Amino acid sequence: MRLGLFGGTFDPIHLGHLILAEQCREALNLEKVRFVVAGEPPHKRGVERTAVTHRLEMVRLAVAGNPALEVSDIEAKRPGPSYSVETLAEIKAQRPDDNLFFLIGADSLVDLPTWRDPEGIARLASIVVVNRPGVDAPAVAVPDLGPDALPIQLVDIPPIGIASRDLRERLAAGRSVRYQIPRAVEAYIEAHNLYRPTT
Repeated sequence: MRLGLFGGTFDPIHLGHLILAEQCREALNLEKVRFVVAGEPPHKRGVERTAVTHRLEMVRLAVAGNPALEVSDIEAKRPGPSYSVETLAEIKAQRPDDNLFFLIGADSLVDLPTWRDPEGIARLASIVVVNRPGVDAPAVAVPDLGPDALPIQLVDIPPIGIASRDLRERLAAGRSVRYQIPRAVEAYIEAHNLYRPTT
């Protein structure tokens, strides 16, 4: 299977995430794209996050209805920081015959040398770099990931200027996020009173 893996906190998931997954699926002929919901991302330690149970459920609601998209709790169940290379190694051990594609934004490619074992990531999966607003993927310098690295691939998607951070701020201020996140996710946020200031 050609399996795409898209990791993130998804706090909350929004239409930009879904467009990225679908565009990569189509461009690379992926059979599945799996959203890997981070439990404790190492680059965001100390940052307050919505409980992972809520984030998993929001992603499940967002991908419902598209059989090519699925959700993984592999990192959410792991205690301590979740490192991408460990996640990829675990998935590869479970699915040794699959071709793995690791989907990241062009801004993450810039930071990749600071991640744990970037060479290991590049050996386990083809890194797929997607343009992000303000970061042109082809212009980003590709780090040296060693002689065994699988080819890095670029996918151009429509520029979607939606960020989870901005959505959290809008929700905290009582402003609308309609048409920026799936309606089912918006209803879940309302039902569980997420992202509202605590009084």
